[in-house]
Amino acid sequence: MTGYAQVTRETAAGQLIVEIRSVNSRFLDLSFRMPDELRVAEPALRELIAGAVQRGKVECRIGLRARSRDESAPGIDARALAQLAELARQVNEAMPQAHPPGVADVLRWPGVLAEPAGAEALAPEVLAATREALAEFTASRQREGSKLVEFMLERADAVTAIVEPLAQRSPELLQAWQDKLVERLRAALDQADAAIPHEETMARVRQEVTAYGLRIDIAEELSRLQAHVAELRRILEAGGAAGKRLDFLLQEFNREANTLGSKAAAIDLTGASIELKVLIEQMREQVQNIE
Repeated sequence: MTGYAQVTRETAAGQLIVEIRSVNSRFLDLSFRMPDELRVAEPALRELIAGAVQRGKVECRIGLRARSRDESAPGIDARALAQLAELARQVNEAMPQAHPPGVADVLRWPGVLAEPAGAEALAPEVLAATREALAEFTASRQREGSKLVEFMLERADAVTAIVEPLAQRSPELLQAWQDKLVERLRAALDQADAAIPHEETMARVRQEVTAYGLRIDIAEELSRLQAHVAELRRILEAGGAAGKRLDFLLQEFNREANTLGSKAAAIDLTGASIELKVLIEQMREQVQNIE
């Protein structure tokens, strides 16, 4: 399934941009593009995204727009400076003869000079921004999934509209084809040698009619197609990861449509088989997108 999301977040090191996009794929293909200094977060990011996405070619891009030189210049940590001043006052009270710290001493004191945060320290920010982007990304895929479900249900209705009339007409069609076969056999027998025993002739007729009846009886295929439509609806209504189950189910759809076409002894059945195959192929194309 396709999806897209982008999140921008301001950090001490600059502007962090997380972008997640995906295109259709039967399996999960996850790739990352990010600065080398942020690669330390990749294992956690991979685990995070793989836990939320099962199918698709997913690309996660992470960029960092560093601050300008003026913005990234080190500054004085007022809190650390105040703590140092208090310590100096206490030392001066206890040791009046001690020299007070100079400017260079103050700047070298740990924590007084606040260095800008490096990219390597941004792993928590990267994970937080990716979680936010992943929530947006998942929501976009869910919206697309809802549209795909509507598409599949429309095709299921179309399959039902073809199968149900055929199921109602199946006994009528079978009887008409058997009557036509009897007429053809009777005409053939009229031209046959009268020396053929009647019992042997009728046995042969019964064999031919039975064989032809088995060949053109489509009731079983229609019944299975109706059962497959019901199962398709059940899977779609249940939600969750359904792509592979639907893929296998549509293979069964196609098998029954092919069998129906091979048994077709009338032009309307041939047309119905072709229409079913078109609908099934349309559903199979979309099933590749459903997670």
